[in-house]
Amino acid sequence: MHGALAWFVRNPVAANVLMVAVVLVGAFTVSDLRQEVVPTIQQDMVSVAVRYPGASPEEVEEAICMRIEEAVQGLSGVERITAQANENFGTVSIEYLESTDPQRFLDDVKSEIDRIDTFPDEAEEPTVNLVEINQQVLEVAVWGGEDLKGLRRLAEEVRAGLQQQPAITQVELSNAPPFEIAIEVSEQTLRAYGLSFDEVARAIRTASLDLPGGSLRTRGGEILVRSKGQAYDSFDFAALPLRTEADGTRLLLGDIARIVDDFEETDQASRFNGAPAVMMRVYRVGEQNALELAAQARAYVEAKQAELPEGLHLDIFADESRWLKERTGLMLKNGQQGLLLVLLALSLFLRLRLAAWVTVGIPIALLGSAALMPSLGVSINLISLMAFITVLGIVVDDAIVVAENIHRHRQMGKDGETAAVEGTQEVSVPVVFAVLTTMVAFLPMLFMPGSMGQFSRNIPLIVIACLIFSLVESLLILPSHLRHLPRENGKTKKGIWARVQDGVNRLLELFIDRVYAPSLRIATEWRYATLALALTILVLTGAYASSGRIKFNFFPAIEADNVAVELTMPLGTPLAVTEEAITGFEEAARQLQAELLNESGKPLITNIATATGGQPYREKQSSSTGGVTERFAGAHLAEVNLELLSAEERALSSTEIALLWQERAGTVPGAEEVVFNSDLLGGGGDIDLRLSGPDLEQLRLAAEDLRGALLEIGGVLSAQDSYREGKREWKLAITPQGEALGLSLADLARQVRQALYGEEVQSIQRGRDEVDVMLRYPAADRARLASLEDMRIRTAEGSELPFLEVARIERGRGFSTVDRTDRQRSLRVTADIDPQLTTPDQVTDALLAGPMQEILARYPGLEYGFEGRQKEQGDFMGRLIKLNLLALLAIYTLLAIPLRSYLQPLIIMMAIPFGLVGAVWGHALLGVDLAIMSVIGIAALGGVVINDSLVMIDFVNRLRSQGTSLHDAVMQAGGRRFRPILLTTVTTFLGLTPLLLERSLQAQFLIPMAISLAYGVLFATFITLILVPSTYLILEDLQRLPGWLARGLGWIRSRPRPTSS
Repeated sequence: MHGALAWFVRNPVAANVLMVAVVLVGAFTVSDLRQEVVPTIQQDMVSVAVRYPGASPEEVEEAICMRIEEAVQGLSGVERITAQANENFGTVSIEYLESTDPQRFLDDVKSEIDRIDTFPDEAEEPTVNLVEINQQVLEVAVWGGEDLKGLRRLAEEVRAGLQQQPAITQVELSNAPPFEIAIEVSEQTLRAYGLSFDEVARAIRTASLDLPGGSLRTRGGEILVRSKGQAYDSFDFAALPLRTEADGTRLLLGDIARIVDDFEETDQASRFNGAPAVMMRVYRVGEQNALELAAQARAYVEAKQAELPEGLHLDIFADESRWLKERTGLMLKNGQQGLLLVLLALSLFLRLRLAAWVTVGIPIALLGSAALMPSLGVSINLISLMAFITVLGIVVDDAIVVAENIHRHRQMGKDGETAAVEGTQEVSVPVVFAVLTTMVAFLPMLFMPGSMGQFSRNIPLIVIACLIFSLVESLLILPSHLRHLPRENGKTKKGIWARVQDGVNRLLELFIDRVYAPSLRIATEWRYATLALALTILVLTGAYASSGRIKFNFFPAIEADNVAVELTMPLGTPLAVTEEAITGFEEAARQLQAELLNESGKPLITNIATATGGQPYREKQSSSTGGVTERFAGAHLAEVNLELLSAEERALSSTEIALLWQERAGTVPGAEEVVFNSDLLGGGGDIDLRLSGPDLEQLRLAAEDLRGALLEIGGVLSAQDSYREGKREWKLAITPQGEALGLSLADLARQVRQALYGEEVQSIQRGRDEVDVMLRYPAADRARLASLEDMRIRTAEGSELPFLEVARIERGRGFSTVDRTDRQRSLRVTADIDPQLTTPDQVTDALLAGPMQEILARYPGLEYGFEGRQKEQGDFMGRLIKLNLLALLAIYTLLAIPLRSYLQPLIIMMAIPFGLVGAVWGHALLGVDLAIMSVIGIAALGGVVINDSLVMIDFVNRLRSQGTSLHDAVMQAGGRRFRPILLTTVTTFLGLTPLLLERSLQAQFLIPMAISLAYGVLFATFITLILVPSTYLILEDLQRLPGWLARGLGWIRSRPRPTSS
């Protein structure tokens, strides 16, 4: 390695070419990097979804979910199977092990699903997919007027126009009912004409079709022959013949049926700013640029708006590109300020030329890292920008050590080339190993599980890449430039800044001579007392942290630029009741919109989007962490989503606006759940437990007991479970009389289904829409209980039998949904806490200490586990501890190699726990709770805090090898290394200072990591300068202890002095 270092010093052209190449490649790459607010998160999961129209959740569970579970449970690589059975729809999610090949696992699942031949005939084809995240960039609202069909046609036109833009490929309608053609025939009409649904369906299918007939190959050429009679609208279907009499009289479909060409009978509807609307979601796919996509969408919407008649509007809603620009702008501002502070610190302590060349290493490291980002799968986002800010003060550490040592050699009278070569070679080993230990400290974050692992992996990838390029710059490029460093002497004329530097250096020397050196002398003389004091501080800090005085919140909320309320009424609630309830929230939002203004007079609430019959925003958030998107649809669901001004333009946080909205709206009588959400990544309970077992009634009772136990724990505000009573059900069975007349349960079920749900007689493609043609009773008949009693059941011979004669009804209630985990039914119990009084960990500890064990004993066979963020926390922390133990072992190895000692690495690694002391007290001083980002910062701190200790110990060893006494070597090393150690600490702290002082709500999530690093490094500097030299001498005492003991016991005797003759 020494030869390569010397070659680059003597060949400055090579060094400059290397520098320019890194800068140019990085600069060209930056403009093409993907940009997003937070990193894309995906899970190792395959989803199987099956639509079973008209089926209850229990039927979906038995006929769909359980059969899929049995088919896939034996596949290699399966880690966990979860399922959810809803009305009309079932989803099974199969999580696979990290080591499993995703595509191969997907193929295996598809093969097993294809083998299932027991799905009901009415069930649609299963959809099997790897779970992938489509990143929504913005929504487009088409609103105004009263004609919903006209709005829908305009929305389809806008959708087509958006997809014609070069940067846009995926646009989907949101909470919009699909088109449907309903053919409605009453029971009275069927009986009057002697018809059955089977006959009507058969007539439609035989009369409405396009069928190719082949071709005629004549001498004049080939002629294609085809039958063309497909009906496409209500008029076409009305003209279809049902019967033709012998006299030529025809009975047409329009004679007996009411044909409605409208929307499917769903409860979904949207409003935008109080007017009917159709909402569209525009997604970023693959490597598409969110900013470019948003710009093209905005330009198209503005141009299209100019063409629309008065009363119709197009608006951009929930534009995440705006949030992206604001948040990246905020992080870049902090990065620039940190860079300026680092430059100021370097300029104060180093000569301007020296400081300038050390500073050059920062853009080289950052641009070099940017060049690798595409191949590493890293985008520009909040987390990667945080990583760049974190590394600002770290990447100059090795350059400072190299530059300072070259400068020292130059002042010794050596020529520039010799000083550069020998100065670099002298510190190259400790510098390389110091950088390697820092990399190793960040490595565990690359292998963390779950969505948080994917969330945080951007940090080690960026930091490690920056450290690699900073090492290349400090060892190969920097020495080549410093070979021209002039030798200073007393005759050199100094400018103003040089005199300022001299003043700073004199003050520093004075501090070293008058304060640090005496303190170090006392500490080393009383080294055992020094060590005892340090250990006492460590123990007290651990006691303080574990006492609960400083709280731990694993994943705190991230400020969002919107607030949503999600309303859940009891299942079976009529849409009109849900509509009335959600209108109250909408009206309260409009009142706040008029009252809440910023200093410029702009309303803090810019737009109000309302959805009934579904919760599209909640669906979006359910998939934001990489899981299978949950379905939130039904007449009992609604939501209102408020778009806010950016955080920089308003004084109120989104949480404060949510509280004002909640107070204004009041309570909703009979509501099962009302949730106000102002978190960017979604809420979810602070406590989230899953109960599993074979008996749902037992689960329901256990969930009640668990809710009661949670509410008795101090600080718990509310507790709820996922059990929801389903709709009223009439379960049908065939009577003995019906069986005697030749009917089966299948005949009964099929005819009832035809009348109520309807029979899909055709599915036609009309433009971009696939339109189902449904045959059934009129809507008025399906709204009366008496219609079922008046129904006639037809036998194979054509006889018509009263429904009540052949069918028996069992009345009851079903379930709203059925959740399953690992082939057992399950329920979720969640709780919300007051963060001022307790933490999730404290509540969990109190629960597991007694109440949970009592509940398990009360209900044999019951199992429990944590879900949501608590499951993430358990998986994350468990893996982090294991990987950090391995990282510590690797760090020890990397220290032992250059030091050639088994014990000296332990002295250096003492800085790691004391870095934790600084991190904890930093949080306490600033009044910030510990969070997941704090943990990440503490984990990374281990590699940063030991660098200065390594350089100091290496310097002591070098002085001793030159013949300096032990005590003098320790004292000289402390004095000589004080300046670079202080400078590396100051640059690291100052690089993070702007973020520490940031008051923007958008940055609060990232500040705990900055606190851990900044204050950890600050406290570890004291350890390096005082405790490490003291511990070095203690180690020497221990190595000499056997000799002292032997002499004291007389085992080693002095040689007798020779007597004089």
